[in-house]
Amino acid sequence: QVQLVESGGGLVQVGGSLRLSCAASGLTFSAYAMGWFRQAPGNEREFVASISRFGRSTSYPDSAKGRFTISRDNAKNTVFLQMNSLKPEDTAVYYCAARSSVRSSSPYDYESWGQGTQVTVSS
Repeated sequence: QVQLVESGGGLVQVGGSLRLSCAASGLTFSAYAMGWFRQAPGNEREFVASISRFGRSTSYPDSAKGRFTISRDNAKNTVFLQMNSLKPEDTAVYYCAARSSVRSSSPYDYESWGQGTQVTVSS
């Protein structure tokens, strides 16, 4: 079965950077668009970034544009999220997700999810 395992979360100060990774197995990775989402306590799951199957197109919400970069390495079955200029409001559990179709900003379109990794930005 499809397995997604996130890593790279942690505690960082305001203005700092983190690079999240998501290792995928049990799927033909290049056949899947990938997305990153986040969820803070009491909030709905929120779109952070998405990338097409071969990485040719990406999408971000306004809150992430210019600060976050999604990328993928299909040879290593891994998707990354580089996060710079982090703010306290970026604090959340970050999830990667896989979709066997074109990329999407809706969490309901994704079929498989990782367990999440905590990102905490302290001021």
